[in-house]
Amino acid sequence: MPKPWTPTSSATPGRPRGRALAVRLPDGRIALTQSLKAPLAAQAAVHFAASDPPQSARTQAGETYIPAALGLVVEVLAGTTRHAVVTVTRLRLG
Repeated sequence: MPKPWTPTSSATPGRPRGRALAVRLPDGRIALTQSLKAPLAAQAAVHFAASDPPQSARTQAGETYIPAALGLVVEVLAGTTRHAVVTVTRLRLG
């Protein structure tokens, strides 16, 4: 299971970079994505470094994540099988 996203940037010493994103799917659910590849994690870190101070929240499944300011659009592939996975394909500012 991927760890929830921790907003940070590579310029912030002592804080880990997030490994996954919590995304709101079109049906309203919030799901954790698969682990991010390094280029996507670095791109997301830039957005999260400019966000407000972190406050934690939980998905319906009870997984903890840190919400971020609006403006980051995450394109994903969402599986439809019993154990569906959500994989990030692209990030862009919306």
